[in-house]
Amino acid sequence: MSWMKRTFALAGVALLAACAAPRQEVIVGGPLTAQPQLPPNDTSATGGIFRAASYRPLFEDRKPRYVGDILTIQINEKLNASQSANSNTERKAEFEVGFPGVRGILGTNINPLSAKASAGNTFDGKGATTSSNLFTGTITVTVVEVLPNGNLRVAGEKQIGVRRNAEVLRFAGVVNPAHIQPGNVVSSTQVADARLDYRGSGYIEEAQIKGWLSRFFDSFSPF
Repeated sequence: MSWMKRTFALAGVALLAACAAPRQEVIVGGPLTAQPQLPPNDTSATGGIFRAASYRPLFEDRKPRYVGDILTIQINEKLNASQSANSNTERKAEFEVGFPGVRGILGTNINPLSAKASAGNTFDGKGATTSSNLFTGTITVTVVEVLPNGNLRVAGEKQIGVRRNAEVLRFAGVVNPAHIQPGNVVSSTQVADARLDYRGSGYIEEAQIKGWLSRFFDSFSPF
């Protein structure tokens, strides 16, 4: 009975693996938004109304620099990659051996003998791969952390629902304030450690996924 239990256990594991969602997760760690932090309650007398924690220069653009500030990410991801390989090898070898005839040995004649052999080996291999991706759009994100060097860790999420279908866009990364353009816009190509996740759910998404029984047989099929 033990072998039957092991067989059913292996079949169950394969079935669960086949039923798993056939998607590669993009990990967008940490919170996707943050509330503005209140300035510290500094009641010490300084003789003026200036407070360094809440200071904003009067004659400069209002750029994000504190937790809770927002900025717009201009998504402009375009990736193209191609690779090709071509290999050709050929090897040939021939040799021939001959023995002359001999007369009058033991009253018999030995006719001339000859042997000829040849060998050849040819290989021709070709391969090519091409990948092209284009993703454009915008998403407004929130500063969730100000790093010690002044860079801003940002994250945001956008959800759009139409009838019974939903589209979710998540973005996270690190922005250098020097790259922020007028209007508090920064290109996604200038965001470090960028994490961009776009996925949908609903009837349209389910129609594009292979059925669980087909995935089950594909999980162990050698063909």
